[in-house]
Amino acid sequence: MKGLMRLSLALDPDVKVLLPDGSTHNLADYLMPSALLMLAALMLMISMFLPYWSMKMTAPQYPKGLRVNVYVNHLEGDMREIDELNHYLGMPELDKGGQLERSISFVAIIVLGLLLVAGVFIHNQWAAIIALPVLAYPIIFLADLFYILYQYGHSIDPKSALGSAIKPFTPPLLGEGKVGQFGTIANFEIGFYLVLLSVVLVLIALWFHRAAYKPLADARKRVREQKAISLNVATEAH
Repeated sequence: MKGLMRLSLALDPDVKVLLPDGSTHNLADYLMPSALLMLAALMLMISMFLPYWSMKMTAPQYPKGLRVNVYVNHLEGDMREIDELNHYLGMPELDKGGQLERSISFVAIIVLGLLLVAGVFIHNQWAAIIALPVLAYPIIFLADLFYILYQYGHSIDPKSALGSAIKPFTPPLLGEGKVGQFGTIANFEIGFYLVLLSVVLVLIALWFHRAAYKPLADARKRVREQKAISLNVATEAH
């Protein structure tokens, strides 16, 4: 009950924060960026347990298709069947790619979430700077995934059973493709969309953060300038 009362007071437009120069600002304006940063951190944490990307392979001999779901720390799906097909091409097992990234993924995402939480307590431009890794995270994920797909498609052993029948390829990150007689369909999954949502929330939070704390910084600057002027006047009077 007390928490609800404090929240209602915070959202009341008549509740003001007194700035150092005597001007006022709405209390809710300071709570908004903090709430958005916390929500963005939560979205990142949830994404760790959901698939980021998937690929489905279709062929006449596999009427239901073969599917692999990519999480940040493991793969799921028809791994054995796909690995058997890759064996005839001399390609490595699916689980061999991105082992380093998967081994550090949970720790890395937790660190990103903690950076956002730290931004709640930072009231200057450093809040935007420490949020940069989060903003770059989806780009890094896509670049790394593309690199892994490229490596797989270009690791065909020409001396393997079917290696000479298929040219090197790079499966698409999104949409339809073709590998030999297999059609492929790649899609982003809910985990990656949560990351994108987190990025959007961070950008909105940083906008509100600047709108709230720049007036505070300006007020402090004006107070310092007024004190400096007053000190100069007192010095000259003596």
